Amino acid sequence: MIPRQACRLCVVTDPELGRGLGHVDIARLALEGGATMIQLRDKSAGLRRLLPKAREIAGLCRAHGAHFIVNDRLDLALAVDADGVHLGQDDLPSMVARSTLGPGKILGVSTHSLEQAVRAAQEGADYLGIGPIFPTTTKVTGYAAVDCGTIRLVRARIDLPLVAIGGISVSNVAGVIQAGATGVAVISAIVGADDIREATRAFLTAIRHAESGR
Repeated sequence: MIPRQACRLCVVTDPELGRGLGHVDIARLALEGGATMIQLRDKSAGLRRLLPKAREIAGLCRAHGAHFIVNDRLDLALAVDADGVHLGQDDLPSMVARSTLGPGKILGVSTHSLEQAVRAAQEGADYLGIGPIFPTTTKVTGYAAVDCGTIRLVRARIDLPLVAIGGISVSNVAGVIQAGATGVAVISAIVGADDIREATRAFLTAIRHAESGR
């Protein structure tokens, strides 16, 4: 299980958007801004290269009381004792990942429809990513934007934490939260900002306001 509070604001590291910053610096600044979860995402680097970075981020997350999730790479998550792993629809099957992780680790699964969300929940996911909510070019999923209606459909059926992703900004985050999302995962709007700390704080403020209006 994962505390719902941990799913409030997940910052996904992406050095290609980080204005010269690497995974560790992006994570550090986002944590200083109040991020509740960091997801290390790197589709190109090998395990040997990512291992020291992941270890350092794991330590930073522990120091800040945040959760550390590794995208896709179950081997890396286990190697650095991360809090868990996040898988896409084309990654290792959820049931296999759940049995390998064991009950003490977190399994997040990206879903793009109600049917996928129900299946992931049945197969042991601790939280669900839902998206892309709005059009985005940051993360190519092969799926069309699903809008907030899908959040409402999934929330009506599933009580797991729901993390919305895809085109999330400070200006539209309120609608996402009010539709039933527990929190959001953000890439470009934070990682690509001039000031990652302040961008993170701005998101948290917007999320708090949205929560108070539910």
